Amino acid sequence: MKADPHGVLTGTHFIDGDHACCEGALAAGARFAAGYPITPSTEIVERFAARVPTVGGTFIQMEDELAASIALQGGVWGGAKAFTVTSGPGFSLMMEHIGYAAMTETPCVFVDVQRGGPSTGLPTLPAQADMMQARWGSHGDYQIIALCPNSPQECFDLTIRAFNFAEEFRVPVMFMMDEVVGHMTEKVVIPPADQIEVTPRKHTRKSVEDYLPYGTNGDQVPEMAHAGEGYKFHVTGLTHDERGYPNMTPAVQDKLVRRLQSKIQNATERICLVEEDQLDDAEIVVISYGITSRVAQRAIDAARSRGLRVGKLRLITAWPFPEKIIAELAAHIKAFVVPELNLGQMVHEVERAAHGKAKTYAVSHAGGGVHNPDEILNAIVEASRC
Repeated sequence: MKADPHGVLTGTHFIDGDHACCEGALAAGARFAAGYPITPSTEIVERFAARVPTVGGTFIQMEDELAASIALQGGVWGGAKAFTVTSGPGFSLMMEHIGYAAMTETPCVFVDVQRGGPSTGLPTLPAQADMMQARWGSHGDYQIIALCPNSPQECFDLTIRAFNFAEEFRVPVMFMMDEVVGHMTEKVVIPPADQIEVTPRKHTRKSVEDYLPYGTNGDQVPEMAHAGEGYKFHVTGLTHDERGYPNMTPAVQDKLVRRLQSKIQNATERICLVEEDQLDDAEIVVISYGITSRVAQRAIDAARSRGLRVGKLRLITAWPFPEKIIAELAAHIKAFVVPELNLGQMVHEVERAAHGKAKTYAVSHAGGGVHNPDEILNAIVEASRC
């Protein structure tokens, strides 16, 4: 393998989703990662550990996921773009520090290659049962962004998008892969570095005297300074004022938490990425994400061959949830069919966004494998009769 001076391994490759995710992180400018081995995510940082020294970066294996999830934040405040990787059990351990990243507005990426659970569950087999945890796993009011690739190519492309979102909004971004996508090997095209759009750190240009670590300039996202640059700032998970120092008053709490929410909410339509197909005449819409979207495609094609008017809405952004799109669809279709590798998570968001205007059918699967397309087709047929 030979990378260009930016660390980008250009050209056409035959690699799996985990390795493509690593290449996407490097192309996005990630130069620090901390992690702890856990199936099925370890291959991402194994490759990163081998690749990143060639471009002046660092990987460190920590003693556990708790340590990894705070070490990467130290890397960010030191000036690096940084990420960590894990799967379900480790993701649970990281929740405290995901909340800390949200409160301190630390731009970083958490990659979760989902496997069957609860607990240690099915280490080598797929699931999609961490989707609600990604959004609500830590306590309090905060917002995150979560992306769901369905191919190794998207593992590369969307990892870059994840880092760009993290930097633009100063927010932790969840990259919600699943075991099948992580271990699936396909063609991945990596363009030259000058053709890859990379969002730089929102680094302050203010003087030391004028800089407020959590002061904003009207766009709700503060500029950053890094440790060692001479700026005075305090990083704390406590409710804090614009200087970063603790302030326990309800007024400051209200102002801070509302801004943490609204900086994402106000940009929801731009952040929400979906794939739409055959929706113009659809009576039934299949909503899916990750590997399930690829299985669902076969069921959609089979339903269309029977004359059923079925369309596809694939969630690329899971959070913030594209409820406006679903509400608009619900106004003129009969039903949604939602297959996912869990016993009901994102389907409840679909049902909520539909506001009772269209019926919602869950096609649940406890994980360990993927759906049989006939299961999804049967749900489509049932929905068409409603």
